[in-house]
Amino acid sequence: MNLRKIILAVSLFIAITSVKAQTIQFGAKTTAVLQHHIQTLASDKFEGRETGTQGEKLSYEYIEGVFKDYGLAPKGTDGYLQSFQFNAGTELGDNNHFSIGDNALKCGEDYYPLPYSKLESKVEGSLITVGSGIVAPSLNRDDYSGLNNLKGKIFVMDYATPEADNPHSKWAEFANLRKRIDDAITKGAVAVILYNSSKDVDNPRKESEIKITPASVPVVFVNENKSSLLIAGKFSKIQTDIKKITRTGYNVISYINNNKEFTIVIGAHYDHLGYGGHESLYRGGKAIHNGADDNASGTAALLELARIIKNSSLKNYNFLFIAFSGEEKGLLGSNHFVKEPTIDLSKVNFMINMDMVGRLKPEDQVLLINGVGTSPSWNALIKNISIDSLKIKTTESGVGPSDHTSFYLSNIPVLHFFSGTHSDYHKPSDDEPLINYSGMIKIMKYIVALITEADSLPRFAFTKTNDSNNEEAPRFKVTLGVVPDYAFEGSGMRIDGVTEEKPAAKAGLQKGDIVIQLGDEKVMDMMSYMKALSKFKKGDTTKVKVLRDNSEVEREITF
Repeated sequence: MNLRKIILAVSLFIAITSVKAQTIQFGAKTTAVLQHHIQTLASDKFEGRETGTQGEKLSYEYIEGVFKDYGLAPKGTDGYLQSFQFNAGTELGDNNHFSIGDNALKCGEDYYPLPYSKLESKVEGSLITVGSGIVAPSLNRDDYSGLNNLKGKIFVMDYATPEADNPHSKWAEFANLRKRIDDAITKGAVAVILYNSSKDVDNPRKESEIKITPASVPVVFVNENKSSLLIAGKFSKIQTDIKKITRTGYNVISYINNNKEFTIVIGAHYDHLGYGGHESLYRGGKAIHNGADDNASGTAALLELARIIKNSSLKNYNFLFIAFSGEEKGLLGSNHFVKEPTIDLSKVNFMINMDMVGRLKPEDQVLLINGVGTSPSWNALIKNISIDSLKIKTTESGVGPSDHTSFYLSNIPVLHFFSGTHSDYHKPSDDEPLINYSGMIKIMKYIVALITEADSLPRFAFTKTNDSNNEEAPRFKVTLGVVPDYAFEGSGMRIDGVTEEKPAAKAGLQKGDIVIQLGDEKVMDMMSYMKALSKFKKGDTTKVKVLRDNSEVEREITF
């Protein structure tokens, strides 16, 4: 049976069924619709639905078609679609040149520019070797000790460092490549050439999916076959030509206009990892990551809820349905939406987010609901709803690694529905046959019951939550108490949210501030921010510098 026939059968069934959650009958036909959605979105044809790819295009066209078939109104900026641009990395241009003495090296074969490199540059100078470029006073090592006349030289640096493959090594703090490059620039380097002396350490990657702010000098890596040319005193010329790759992602947005003052937003991200990337937990070769649970399951539930609500008597609120893209790259789609909303956000009652709702564990039936502290209405409402054998586990915080965070940071009550993690998370094995459809239906019944109860309640109040356990990189000894703006493309780390009673809030930092220095460490991007944060322990006091409305502000901060 094709999708249109399945939808028609289910619609006729629902039409003769009471809309109240207690009497909505989810059965085999509902399962068939959900299965069709997930099998389509999680098929190899869609190539893992990575944002900015053909797989994303196939996905948003499918979702757009379903919204249209269900009779929901478009509410994007271009019909159902809302586009946003993002930095997708870099690629080499045609004018990369590198010579050492009379030897011209071939780009891509003998050497390659690193993501840290200045995008466009042309320098020349004599080579000087600087060991691994380590400055570690606490370990009595300074690779620059005894070196003179460094200014204007091209520094030759060993990529390998002591115990570089051990993240718990005492040397790990000093092995950070960006730190070593910045130290070299401070000491006068006009370029940095890296080589690798260790057989046990992999060469640096040519590309990076993590946003890196380029350094102010060219940075290249020389492969083993040409590393013997790197002799101190030799004259070298380096030209880099690196282009930023800008791609476009698309949210898909539909609307039920009941001509009411307030709106309920229901969302789920539809993007996934494509063929893997740095977020993949798979250690094999290149493979399609179909993301059946993450998050074809949430997208399928979103589409079904749109149909159910469209045909229901829930008329006391308007409803906005958003399929987000760019979630896996840092909440890009939801971040863009709250900054460029297609409705008045001040009129949003609450936001429901479904991320990974397809693998409810049969043995314990635990549904995790995050964000119950974002409104005083949630706890009482949740306690009054009982669906089948579901066991509800809640957390208070409105901050988490999914799209509800963007709405919480805009002072909107949120709930995030999640059926739990599993061993197939971010791996190619997250495929459709593993979906627990009966569990999905239980979760959807719960959400319908919640929305049904909320339909007769006044507007929900918003409350801030204690987000102290949700700082990015919780492995650190301390937390600044901020939520980074992952969509920020400039230099520094822009703050998208500040947690009350945490160091940033006590120091007077604000949403929108751009952190440019923490202690002695300059902050150029997320990587350098995390590096700077790792240097501190509880009780330390330091200075933090931020840009606020284009003016530099310095504050004292205590962890």
